[in-house]
Amino acid sequence: MDIFDKFDPMKSRLETVHKLGVDPFGVKFDDIMNATRGRIGNREIVLAGTNNYLGLTFDPDCMDASIKAIKNHGTGTTGSRIANGSYEEHVDLENALANHTNMASAIVFSTGYQTNLAAIATLAGPKDFIFIDADAHACIIDGCRLSPAPTIRFRHNSPEDLDKRLTRQGKIEDGIALVVIEGLYSMFGDRAPIAEFADVCEKHGAYLYIDEAHSFGVFGPTGCGLAEEQGVLDRVDFISGTFSKSLASIGGFCLSKHIGFEITRTAMRAYMFTASPTPSNVAAARAALDKIAEKPELRTNLAERAEQLHAGLAALGYELCADPSPVIAVRRPNEIIAASEWNWLLENGVYVNLAVPPGTPQSSSLLRISLSAAHTKEDIDHILSVFKEMSENSDELNARVAEVLAAAE
Repeated sequence: MDIFDKFDPMKSRLETVHKLGVDPFGVKFDDIMNATRGRIGNREIVLAGTNNYLGLTFDPDCMDASIKAIKNHGTGTTGSRIANGSYEEHVDLENALANHTNMASAIVFSTGYQTNLAAIATLAGPKDFIFIDADAHACIIDGCRLSPAPTIRFRHNSPEDLDKRLTRQGKIEDGIALVVIEGLYSMFGDRAPIAEFADVCEKHGAYLYIDEAHSFGVFGPTGCGLAEEQGVLDRVDFISGTFSKSLASIGGFCLSKHIGFEITRTAMRAYMFTASPTPSNVAAARAALDKIAEKPELRTNLAERAEQLHAGLAALGYELCADPSPVIAVRRPNEIIAASEWNWLLENGVYVNLAVPPGTPQSSSLLRISLSAAHTKEDIDHILSVFKEMSENSDELNARVAEVLAAAE
């Protein structure tokens, strides 16, 4: 028995996809020119799959803040904050996040994934219960696996099903219920009815934890996310997020309206036993947070581009998974067709994400588009023209798929 034999089914799937052209999970850009343009060889590519929602990765103030932090405090922290102490940048960003969202406590982490691992695994103890949305992100699921608390799933975006499951669970002796949902779901781009979830949690005395990774900076009058947009930010107990989307960096954060959250710094293993975020990453996120506060026009343009692209794709006859949002998912019949079309789009200068099982809800195969405030109306017109041309060339693409499948048999 070879240690890698267990991956043979995955290997077979990948080999079939690779026969269609470029490896969609190993794309190498020879240059990233700006927030919406990259280069592969001599070809300029429109970037429409980066999660760079506010287009701030090339913002001069964000870049200058990152460079200044490196010059002042070096390239890395070389240890955890528990062992090596906190840098000025860490504390400043935590204070700014807490002030911006009107939360009592803010803790930053080295990645967004690590944020949910640390916070969920620590907040829910052996006498508690975790209730999670059926479409929860992998990092939420893994955080639940690390927790000693039992995990109960409820139907996606269904406050009614959550209510039934909490009622069935009944009073939890010497423990609490922690309900974990997301704001904007990253694959389909659908939104949670947060106000209704808050009603259910308050009815049962449960704590509400929202992952706003894909919605922080994007929604709400001040960019605090979907909870703010739906007017219930003050009813949410915990909000997690990432620096790698709207905050244009690498790292993550968890916010709480409870000052007691501060004690978890000495209990979260994924916080205590890993190196803290670098000064440059934290400084870039701090500068991006200022842009979120100062430039609502970024959100306005992003919403307009999402409406434009969603309407255009729908008019072309593509099946879309949700209402307009910065994430627009185009449902395809299967992963081979999706991979073939993904290659066709890249060959014609548009980069999107290929999303296939097991990383997608309902075993869907998707062409996933994520838009940026840096995209222009002309950019969206171009993307639509390429999708239109792809539709007109469907016979050629289907023949290519049939050839690959025949060779694989």
